[in-house]
Amino acid sequence: MTVKAPAGYAAIVTAAGRGTRAGGEPKQWRDLAGRSVLARSLDAFAGFDRVVLVVHPDDMGRAIRDFAGGVTIVTGGETRAASVRAGLQALEGQATHVLIHDGARPLVSEAVIQGVIDALQAGAPAAAPALPVTDALWRGQGTVTGIAPRDGLFRAQTPQGFALDQISNAHRLHPDNAADDVELALAAGIPVAITPGSADNLKITFPADFARAERILGTAMDIRLGNGYDVHAFGPGDHVWLCGVKIAHEAGLVGHSDADVGMHALTDAIYGALAEGDIGRHFPPSDPQWKGADSAIFLAHAADLARSRGFTLGNADVTLVCEAPKIGPHAQAMQARLAAIMDVDPARISVKATTSERLGFTGRREGIAAIATALLMKA
Repeated sequence: MTVKAPAGYAAIVTAAGRGTRAGGEPKQWRDLAGRSVLARSLDAFAGFDRVVLVVHPDDMGRAIRDFAGGVTIVTGGETRAASVRAGLQALEGQATHVLIHDGARPLVSEAVIQGVIDALQAGAPAAAPALPVTDALWRGQGTVTGIAPRDGLFRAQTPQGFALDQISNAHRLHPDNAADDVELALAAGIPVAITPGSADNLKITFPADFARAERILGTAMDIRLGNGYDVHAFGPGDHVWLCGVKIAHEAGLVGHSDADVGMHALTDAIYGALAEGDIGRHFPPSDPQWKGADSAIFLAHAADLARSRGFTLGNADVTLVCEAPKIGPHAQAMQARLAAIMDVDPARISVKATTSERLGFTGRREGIAAIATALLMKA
């Protein structure tokens, strides 16, 4: 959901700065949980009929590629005030009110925007969100030299809203740079109402702010769940391979590879979480090179594929369904072996067994079935 702005209300999103303190490319263009900071900032104003995006000349090509059609894109100036003036000029005759927002504030909420609009609708000539200062304030240089009273102090935020003609005139009267548009409004004698801000409406400034923003978004975590199921029949032999452990038995398991039913189910669970099909897609049984292959090859491939896409294993649970052999004495070794193949903590792996109460093919001791679940996470 986005705020549906009243008729005549426009927005300016400023993004012409270089943002060097955040490190790397300009902060407004950097990725934040899968989308750029600037894209998230613009999203908040999708309910406005007119949105002007102000960018650095070097970024004009990228801005046109990413946002053309949805917003009016103009080139900014050397200072923030100059950039805002460029945006205001683009709105002349096109709006009655304007909300001016920093493109580096990607988490502005509907409530914050609506609060500014409500104040303007109620008759305030200007309105801006802010948070009261609650921390103690010190003066000092290396050591504390004094205490500053915090009563009546606020931390300014954006968007800051104005009657378009009044803020345009304020910029003409005071062309010098200012901390924000409220400073220019006050210099022009325009009273500014304070509306509720939000602690989440942070301005991306330093590298650590990206991690904080991702935590606030909560969408940074990509969680995938996959299930796997496999069956192999008993045949000639004197042992079986289960979850990477060789167990003596009166029969073997029949399969193209080593027929490790537990490892196959877990491998398919990981592929399933990645939407990558099953083992047969990656290791076709028609290919003779996989005849008798160690199933660790398959599981390691699935785990590596997950890692290459930024996922870590949250946990995996494998259930072996059989009347024999007994799994309990070997469960811990299976857990350790699976963990070693996937290069994860054994505490993230569960291996257990159950019978089918002598029902079905497993109950008749014709084979073994396995069910597996894998949880993948990307932070």
